[in-house]
Amino acid sequence: MKKLLATLGLGLLPFILLAQAGHIMQGIGATNMSMGGAATAQPIDINGALQWNPAAISAFDSKVISVNAGLFFSSPVLYSTAPTPGGPMSGVTKDDRGVSLMPALAMVWGKKNSKHSFGVSAFGISGFGVTFPESNSNPINMPQNMGGFGRIQSDYQLLQVGVTYAYKITNQFSIGLAPTFNYSSLKLAPNPLSSPSQTLGYPVSNKATALGIGAQVGIFYNSGKGIKLGASYKSPQSFGNFDFENTYLDGSKAPKVKFKMNYPAIISLGIGYSKNKIDVALDYRFVNYKNTAGFKDKGWTNTASVAGFGWKNISIVSAGIQYKGINKFPLRVGYTYSSNPISSELAFFSTPATAVIKNAFQFGFGYEFNSRFNLNAVYHHGSSSGKTSGPLLSPMLKSAANPYGTVPGSNVSYKMTTDMVMFGFNYSF
Repeated sequence: MKKLLATLGLGLLPFILLAQAGHIMQGIGATNMSMGGAATAQPIDINGALQWNPAAISAFDSKVISVNAGLFFSSPVLYSTAPTPGGPMSGVTKDDRGVSLMPALAMVWGKKNSKHSFGVSAFGISGFGVTFPESNSNPINMPQNMGGFGRIQSDYQLLQVGVTYAYKITNQFSIGLAPTFNYSSLKLAPNPLSSPSQTLGYPVSNKATALGIGAQVGIFYNSGKGIKLGASYKSPQSFGNFDFENTYLDGSKAPKVKFKMNYPAIISLGIGYSKNKIDVALDYRFVNYKNTAGFKDKGWTNTASVAGFGWKNISIVSAGIQYKGINKFPLRVGYTYSSNPISSELAFFSTPATAVIKNAFQFGFGYEFNSRFNLNAVYHHGSSSGKTSGPLLSPMLKSAANPYGTVPGSNVSYKMTTDMVMFGFNYSF
């Protein structure tokens, strides 16, 4: 068993820890989350407008500040099966990370009868990690001295600051522009981007950081008769390299590694409808992973490192309804669907892809203390709705007939659920 796992080891680790990279947050802030993230054509609050359509901030005719914070719980589960002379060995490992904080801070400057609106935002648009403890029963998580990888951990954060301007061409039609500035950090233990040492195993990285820039443009149309339309394009967020300094488990230095990972371009289309006490929102998003650095390449390099994730483009559908028939107490229900960017033949490279949430459901409410101050809350539950599954891959088995190094009789799969509670405060002045 030890010899077999050591042979597979060149292929089992490289993308275990990076699978969540590029996760697209379905919404920002308690109100937008409770609407399933739909806001491109229905700016119920400033957070959703700033995130999905800069032109939509023209709907606000006062100064508004919003502060949100959420507690995010994820429960990824990792399964693996490896062939052995005595038959297949299978095991299961559950994540034990705990709770993550999701912040959002935003402000919009609007004024009645003005053609100009301004906004600024600081959003955590991606932030996650996995911690799979060492296990003697799951082939992937067996101790390194037994040919496995031991404890597997990753920490990733992406903070985006946007400066937004919207201009009303007419009373019904607006355009908007938002330059975006990004800060990301990533720590990997072990580091999958380093070529493995035959004697020292895989190193652990420091926390590397990278800065990025991009932009978003949008259009917004409000008919004044209930129907609203919106569209936006968010450019790729282009980052500098993560420069990893690595250390082997025995304390000795390992070679440095550079890795470039951008955030994908997103096209959003939306329609909204408002009538009496009801607001309805529906958004469609296209996420372009196939042309994004860090995601477009796939397979192994000549040094047994990984060329890229090989993710497919995805579609996201967001829908939400707000009911305002109860005095000072609006109720909201939202739903989000996302397709899976991971093909079965490449599932191993994204192990565990805990960011794959197919179906998400939200329920939220607000409370208006007075005309200026209100509280909003949301509960979210998401599920991958089944496993993402494929064979184990090893560069040692790579050939013209087996380009990814499929290990016969093997399997790796993963699934997850997510839960979150979030509260937000809005103040108008």
